[in-house]
Amino acid sequence: MNFLTDKKFLWYVSSFLLLFALLYYGTIAMIGIAAPGGYYSPFVERYLDYVSWIKMSLLWGVGALLGLFGIDTATEPGYLVRIVGKRGVIIAMDCVGYGVYSFWLAYVVTNKGSFVKKGAWVTGGVFLLWFINLVRITLFLYVINKHQAMPLGIDHHTWFNIFAYIFIFIMIYFFNKGTTTTSA
Repeated sequence: MNFLTDKKFLWYVSSFLLLFALLYYGTIAMIGIAAPGGYYSPFVERYLDYVSWIKMSLLWGVGALLGLFGIDTATEPGYLVRIVGKRGVIIAMDCVGYGVYSFWLAYVVTNKGSFVKKGAWVTGGVFLLWFINLVRITLFLYVINKHQAMPLGIDHHTWFNIFAYIFIFIMIYFFNKGTTTTSA
């Protein structure tokens, strides 16, 4: 059957793309609304700025992870984390990983499954992607303080995307295991 004439497939793809775009560009809009200037909203900044919450959790996580190895860190304004007395990294908006989170959420929501199954997979998947990001930032901070380059000369954001999508495809396999169709 030609997939271009399969209405279920076309509905699935369009639903996925629409939800992905809503999540991805909605996050970008939220970043803009939560930042002073332009269309700034103090309410959004105070109560709905989930991107800054993720950034803070990454700052805390980097410190906790390095602390397990006896390496002390300090956080500074501007979402900067550093090894005490050494170099640091700033966790910018692009470092949060909202693109891979958006992809994963859109995938799970547009597929078949109970609310409980989808909730568990969204939660577990987002946590796994957050943890991969945490490890990436931690390793990057450690590497720059050892004055070494990233493996194979590949940028740390690219490494994050490579590992994130490998794990997303693995999660997709297990999410769909036992499901006969993936259309909504």
